[in-house]
Formats: sequence, C-alpha cells, structure tokens
Amino acid sequence: MKGRYVNDHTDDGDEARYGFDPAVPDVPSRDTTPRAPRRASRGGRTARAIDGPAGSAAAGPRRRLGRAGRRLGAAAVVMGALALVGGAYSAFATSSGASSAGTSAQDIAAGQQIYSNSCITCHGANLQGVQGQGPSLIGVGSAAVYFQVMTGRMPAAYQGAYEPSKPPKYSEHQVMQLGAYVQSVGGGPQVPLSNNLRGGTDALGEGGELFRLNCSSCHGVTGKGAPLSGGKYAPSLNEATDKEIWTAMLSGPESMPVFGDNEITPTQKKAIIEYIQTIKAEADPGGNGIDRVGPVSEAVVIWVAGVGALVIAILWIGAKVR
Repeated sequence: MKGRYVNDHTDDGDEARYGFDPAVPDVPSRDTTPRAPRRASRGGRTARAIDGPAGSAAAGPRRRLGRAGRRLGAAAVVMGALALVGGAYSAFATSSGASSAGTSAQDIAAGQQIYSNSCITCHGANLQGVQGQGPSLIGVGSAAVYFQVMTGRMPAAYQGAYEPSKPPKYSEHQVMQLGAYVQSVGGGPQVPLSNNLRGGTDALGEGGELFRLNCSSCHGVTGKGAPLSGGKYAPSLNEATDKEIWTAMLSGPESMPVFGDNEITPTQKKAIIEYIQTIKAEADPGGNGIDRVGPVSEAVVIWVAGVGALVIAILWIGAKVR
C-alpha cells in the first residue's frame, strides 16, 4: 500500500493538514524497542557485544585493564618463584661447606689485626711487599696463607733458601681469619670450605698416575721428599693434611709450580690426595720397606749391616794384634 498519514505544520506552528496522502511514499517505521544484548564468540569464550559508541568506548579500557592484570599476575608469579629458589639456595649453600670461618666482616677484621701484629713488617701495610723483607701478597689468596701459616713456615723466623715446617703459631680458625683478610684485599685462590677432599678408592689408580707425572720428580715416588738445587728441599708429605696438600697445589709454594683448576681439575686433585694418604696409611707389603724409600727388603739391609759389622770387627782385631 502506497502513501502514509502526514501531519504537516505551518510556519507559525498551527496544524495545517492531517490525513492520509497517497502521494507520499510509505517509510517503514523504525522499531525503537530496546534490543537484548548479543553474545559473540571470541577464541572459544563468550563475550557480550555492546551496541553503540558508548559500549565500544567502555569495552576498550576493560580489555586493556584485563591485559595489564594478567601481566602483573605473571610477573608476581615469576618474582615469587625467584624468591623461593633464592631462599632455598641460601638455606642450603651455607651448610654445604665444612666451615664458614673467616668469611664474615668480623673475621676479616680479626684477620687484619693478626696481619698487623705478625705480617705487616715484611709484607707491607697494603700487602704490596717490602723489598728485601718479604714478597707481595697481592693475588696469592687465602690458599697460600693457609698453607704457609698452618705448616708453621710463616711467620718466618729468618730468611733462607728453604723454610722448614714447624708447629703453627695460630689456630686453624685464626688462620682462616687471616686468609680472609688477605683474600679481601688482594684476591686469589681460596681455601676449599669442604673437608671432603679425597676421591675415594676408585680414584687410586688415576691419583697414582697423576702423582707420578706431576709430583714424584720432586717429592719422590712415595712422597718422602728430596733435595733440590739452590739449597732447597721438596718436603716430605708424611704429615701433610688433605687441605694442606690442596692449598699447596693451588698456591705453588717456593719452587713448586702452581696447579690451578685448569691444569689439574678439582676431581684430579682429589684423586692425588687419595693416593698420597692411602700409601701413607697402608702397611708396606713384603717386610720393612724402610719408610718406603724404595724396593729395599729386610734381607738386603741385614746383609749390608752384617758385612759392615764384620769389616769393622776385622779392622779392630788387626789393630789389636799389632
């Protein structure tokens, strides 16, 4: 049906015409009934679609706030995990070593006091050394301090080509404090905190091979020591502890070369110590080995001693007869 009802007004607002006019095309009336919200599927989830500019403007900030919230939540989870891992490490790392002596600020201060009392005259106020008195301690680390002081070589009574071992002047705790001070100033190789410095019986073969290749030329095949050139002497290892052997390899005292972890790995160091301490503890098979100086049997010793006694007796009798 063409046409529609019209309601025209004049310019002054008075109604001029009202009725059905077939000449005016029919325009469908717009449904002004409020629509129900539509739901749209996004990525497997249902989201409410909001009609109109106001709805679109409100949805943008909500989406941005949602993304920011998810990011903050993920960051909080990561930070919590890192805090948990760090706390667990702090709890267990301090108990993994045998001793933490000499690592606190109080121990470093105590070590500085020991240094001022016994070392500063020869090694200088800043570990720089004193010409004609003592070498620099920059870079020697706590390992050198432990070996030299625990074996009684330092403080030295006098200067010579070889400094023999003697009873230590300080306790091990004080030595660790002194080493911590030297370490804090000059750096260098550190004393291992763990007391587990042996490789076990499975490492004996490897330890023996490494000892013969790197150590026996100076200390002897059985570690009894031997003289060196220039009035020096490679000491016996009979009384050496695990930690003293380890720190000697790290610091290279006197004529001994430095065996850092790049030259001899920590595992190989443990194998060497296992070999040294095993041959010291085991009984010498085949009779008296005369402190393991070599393949000398009891029979040879008796024969040499017996022949020597006979020669002395013969000479004495001949002198008496004359």
